Amino acid sequence: MAMFFRSASLVVRQATALSLAGARRYSTGAPYQYILVEKKGEKQDVGFIQLNRPKALNALCDGLMKEVSQALDAFEEDSQVGAIVITGSEKAFAAGADIKEMQNRTFQECYSGNFLSHWNKVSTVKKPVIAAVNGFALGGGCELAMMCDIIYAGEKAQFGQPEILLGTIPGAGGTQRLTRAVGKSLAMEMVLTGDRVSAQEAKQSGLVSKVFPIDQLVPEAIKCGEKIAAHSKIIVAMGKEAVNAAFELTLTEGNRLEKRLFHSTFATVSIVTLSPLSACCSLTDSCLLLLSHLRMTGRKE
Repeated sequence: MAMFFRSASLVVRQATALSLAGARRYSTGAPYQYILVEKKGEKQDVGFIQLNRPKALNALCDGLMKEVSQALDAFEEDSQVGAIVITGSEKAFAAGADIKEMQNRTFQECYSGNFLSHWNKVSTVKKPVIAAVNGFALGGGCELAMMCDIIYAGEKAQFGQPEILLGTIPGAGGTQRLTRAVGKSLAMEMVLTGDRVSAQEAKQSGLVSKVFPIDQLVPEAIKCGEKIAAHSKIIVAMGKEAVNAAFELTLTEGNRLEKRLFHSTFATVSIVTLSPLSACCSLTDSCLLLLSHLRMTGRKE
């Protein structure tokens, strides 16, 4: 009997160890030093990354950005995760790049090492990324937010590209993404003066989609992530690709890509989930046409 209990105890310890090992992948502890990583939402289908350098106002050091890339890779591989939220603290999303790491770099080092190139990882993730911005999003912090697909802002958030005050210019997409988001005039003013814009001004200019009270920002961003994660991942990826292409292609080329992606959705099993029609379901003409097409082709759900 004693041997039985020892064996049972060993099994429990091994199971616990395996469980903890799996949890460390998204734990707030090791292996991450500068970020907190976990999964959120009722179905645990929203990846959550919180920048965690409070004393430095979440300044984006090289180690932090590498950890963000690692966390994004892990969430990309996780079939349960359908969307990702990146946030900071209530005081600062990220107050900029880490000046201490930059101040002694030479042109040769920056050019030959392609300095900051790995920051673009955020913009290449297939799954939608939502930035939940409270407080300062300045310099690299503003650029990081703009690499995301959707930006939600707390009512006290501030956005800016103050690199001009340090004798340089944005180097991680600030001049390009900001101009596409808010237009030439405002982007030029922000880049050449270093002036900031408030959350309300950012919304009016199209930089952010919604503004919330500070304490509601992250929960609302997670809700948005849950809505996205509830849909087909491949269809969401296609939608994201089509919208992003609008910044790269001409209208004709963009429409051509959209049509190709739209046609591709007909090869997926998730194109329609109109299970037996319910009385409370009101179908538009387009839905009826689509349903008719599926019936004619013999497609099954």
